[in-house]
Order: sequence, then C-alpha cells, then structure tokens
Amino acid sequence: MSAAGSQPAQHEHEFEAAPGLPEHLPRGERILWQGVPDWRLLANQVFHVRAIAIYFAVLLGWRAANVLYDGGGAVQALLSVALLAPLALLALGLLCVLAWLSARTTIYTLTNRRVVMRVGIVLSITFNLPLRQVESAGLRPLHGDFGDIALVLAPGERIAYLHLWPHVRPWQLKRTQPMLRCVADAAAVGQLLTRAAADVPADQPVAEHSVAPGSVSPPAGRRVRAGSSGPVAA
Repeated sequence: MSAAGSQPAQHEHEFEAAPGLPEHLPRGERILWQGVPDWRLLANQVFHVRAIAIYFAVLLGWRAANVLYDGGGAVQALLSVALLAPLALLALGLLCVLAWLSARTTIYTLTNRRVVMRVGIVLSITFNLPLRQVESAGLRPLHGDFGDIALVLAPGERIAYLHLWPHVRPWQLKRTQPMLRCVADAAAVGQLLTRAAADVPADQPVAEHSVAPGSVSPPAGRRVRAGSSGPVAA
C-alpha cells in the first residue's frame, strides 16, 4: 500500500539501501506500507499557514481602515497596505517552502516488525521503532481520507521532542509521541499498523539496522500491545 496522491518514494540519500531505509530488511521482514506527508496539509496543520494568512489579512484591513478613519483617501489606504503586503507574502511563502521541504525529505515506512521514520531537511535522521515498543496508536482525521497517526511508546522509551518535530504529537513534551503526519488513507494505515503490532510474536527478536549518519535506533523494548484507532487531540 502506498500513500494515495503522493509521489513514489525515491532515494533521497546515497547511503539508503532502499527508499526510506538505511539497510535492506532482514529475512522475514517485509514492507507493508510507505507514505509521505501531504505538504499542503502539513503547511496548514503544522506551520499554520492558513491561520497566519487570516491574521495578516485582518492586520492589513485594520491598517487600511485606520487610514480611512483618520481622513485619508482610498489611495493612501492602498499604499499603507501595499507597504506591508510583500512582507506578509514573503513570510507565508517561506512557511510553504518549509512545509514542502519537510514533506519532500520524509518517508514513513511500516513493516511487519517496525515503523521507520526518515525525516530531516538539513540533517537526515532515521528513527527505527520496533512494534514491540509501541503501546498503542491513535488516529486524528484531517481533510478527506488524510490523517495523523500518533504512536504511544512503551514506558521508558523516549525520543527528544525537538529531534522528532514536526513529526510528533503537539504538546506531548513529557512523553513524546512520534506521529505520521498528514498521510493519505490514514484509517487504513492505522488498521494495518494495529494488525501488524498484534501479529508480532512475544519472543520475536527485532534485528536492528546499522543506522545511517544522524540516525536513531532505540534498543529492543517491550511487547507491543495492539494499538487503538481512536481520535488524537492536537
């Protein structure tokens, strides 16, 4: 299964043995799904481009109204807006570029043994999360069939919030929850993740990848408890 409407996964770095994976999977492990964030949704959900655009629009409208209230003409009001509008457009453009780059450099991979998150615009980091370390998963529906899937790690398994951002559940600082952001067919992916977690044998060892530069690979952890697909608050 792949993310609907997204570009096929491609090699982003020469050290990748396969798209999104620092090494080939060991025998008996197979890819169940790969996907990437939708950059437009990422722009609105993570970088809040729509909300900031509304803020700028209100601010510029208020500035023009003040000029008119003080006795200025329509030309003066337009000029007052025209001086600030380019700065607002530049800020919105930069946020959109960040969202596009974040989506462009991200690949989420689900296998029958782990979740692999290759993220990072400047420094690529690969997070290797064996399913035995995942307590549960929660789904937050977005526009259409898109959604966010948050992973609740077993107690004692922690990843720094800033290392994961923006691929992390907002405001969960004490117990960081990795999140697959703005993926297509999110409900189906959540169900696939739940089934894969439930099928991991309790005594099944999880072979660790030798990770690429900047990668993070947590040690083998506890047995997975099948995740739920309930809503996740932002």
